[in-house]
Amino acid sequence: MEIHLKIIGILLMILSLIHLVFPKYFDWKKDLTSLSLINRQMMYIHTFFIALIIFLMGLLCLTSSKDLIDTSLGNKISIGLFFFWFSRFLIQLFGYSKKLWQKKIFETTIHVLFLFFWIYLSSVFLLISNFSTLLKITF
Repeated sequence: MEIHLKIIGILLMILSLIHLVFPKYFDWKKDLTSLSLINRQMMYIHTFFIALIIFLMGLLCLTSSKDLIDTSLGNKISIGLFFFWFSRFLIQLFGYSKKLWQKKIFETTIHVLFLFFWIYLSSVFLLISNFSTLLKITF
């Protein structure tokens, strides 16, 4: 499982860097002009922080894979990451309109690839979380 965490780490760091091109690729300069200044700036700032947290998740997986697998804290973090990425899978499945990707080869390919990616992440984190740890969590 350690190798899967290292692969995930690299992939998440790459995914975070892809966020840097979102404003230009999605033409935010033009598309967001109708928004108020606060909403426009929130799009840029929130995208930055999403990219940052994804990068840090990747860095954690890359540098601390053994700890995520072998320690109680690592197992608890893995449970959280499972819920995070499984939620992302559900949003990919049910949150986006089919109009955005149906009958479009590139968009459908990306949509399906990310469905598999979110399932891969969710599965690895669930498997290493020692799911019984979830039952031991006390608040």
